[in-house]
Amino acid sequence: MTTGQMIYDIAKRIFPICRSITGEGVRQTLAILKEYVPELEVFEVPSGTQVFDWTVPKEWNIKDAYIEDWNGRKIVDFKENNLHALGYSLPMDTYLSLDELKKIVYTQKEQPEVIPYVTSYYVERSGFCMSQNQLDSLKEGTYHAVIDSDLKEGFMTYAQVILPGKSDKEIFFSTYICHPSMGNNECSGPALQTVLINYVKNMPEREFTYRFVFLPETIGSIAYLSRNHKELKEKVYAGFNLSCVGDDRDYSFIETRYANTITDRLLKHILRRHTSHFSEYSFLERGSDERQYNAPGIDLPVCGFCRTKFGRYPEYHTSSDDLNVISTAGFEGSFDIMTKCIKVLENNHYYQIKVLCEPQLGKRGLYPTISQKGSYDTIKNMTNFIAYADGKNTLLEIAEIIDADALELIEVAKKLCESGLMDYE
Repeated sequence: MTTGQMIYDIAKRIFPICRSITGEGVRQTLAILKEYVPELEVFEVPSGTQVFDWTVPKEWNIKDAYIEDWNGRKIVDFKENNLHALGYSLPMDTYLSLDELKKIVYTQKEQPEVIPYVTSYYVERSGFCMSQNQLDSLKEGTYHAVIDSDLKEGFMTYAQVILPGKSDKEIFFSTYICHPSMGNNECSGPALQTVLINYVKNMPEREFTYRFVFLPETIGSIAYLSRNHKELKEKVYAGFNLSCVGDDRDYSFIETRYANTITDRLLKHILRRHTSHFSEYSFLERGSDERQYNAPGIDLPVCGFCRTKFGRYPEYHTSSDDLNVISTAGFEGSFDIMTKCIKVLENNHYYQIKVLCEPQLGKRGLYPTISQKGSYDTIKNMTNFIAYADGKNTLLEIAEIIDADALELIEVAKKLCESGLMDYE
């Protein structure tokens, strides 16, 4: 089985679950992910807990929601598509005229064939979602609207995995687990991150410690930061917020607030050299939890990473964001970019040549023994690498200076260290 297929299969398993920022859907999702990652630690934050400027809301759970016409025929059924229920709807069981019903129905008028994803987390109300085409087709009459839900004191749930390395400096990954049945804008991030955890677990050795978190978007990252921001600010070296990573249309990243971190430089370097096209967005076009990680006073070096950025593909936040939007090829591409980033980070040392003046590479088997036109080209990266290995530049910085692929320089650095010519810290 390919890596892309493994990731797709996880996304497919968690797709049917009705998730929100709290509730059993989040716990069910984490229980499935824990089957793949037994190290997953689950935490719960009580409703009413103050987390910076926010308060953890009441816990919401839903069993059913439907609208029946006067003949008892269900025209909207939560069990067929959980996007039909307005997120965080209060319970209701009432009879409404068509005009009254229209006041609590939400549609996406510019996409009349889709069911929109709509929520009301912090203002209590009830409602339904349907396509504009369906709403336009409804006839005058009395409708029976039922929502079997509860909103009460409970918990917000999140999870993390920490994989220790030689250093306590950390590489940070975050994704969210709070959207219902949408393939790219929900299931793709947790699925990719789950497989990345196992990739890192199986690395023969790790220079960095790796921290992976699964959170409800916004309130989850805020709550997590309220508990951990001092430690994260001290330890995080680079970080990635994973969202919408399952389609195969584009590659994208959202810069940090000032676009000046190791993560910004790394993603731009890898995407420029290992994709045919990518889109680069400033922090002004943020939208996911990169907002929280880059907030003033938090200031973590976390970029957003996507295939097609959230909000930039037509199926986003609608019923059309189904399992056909994501693909094994899309996941393969995301996994490839993230693992390339990990490889560079693991080797992003400060390198120092150990001899004065130009070293003699030939006697160490590192230089062609025959000198003629063209023979120098094969070792150009090596000699250029040596020229800037003065202990002041990391591998990525040297790669950018000499216009070389950092992944290729990993092997160059390895040969130079094995020959005794170079060291690093």
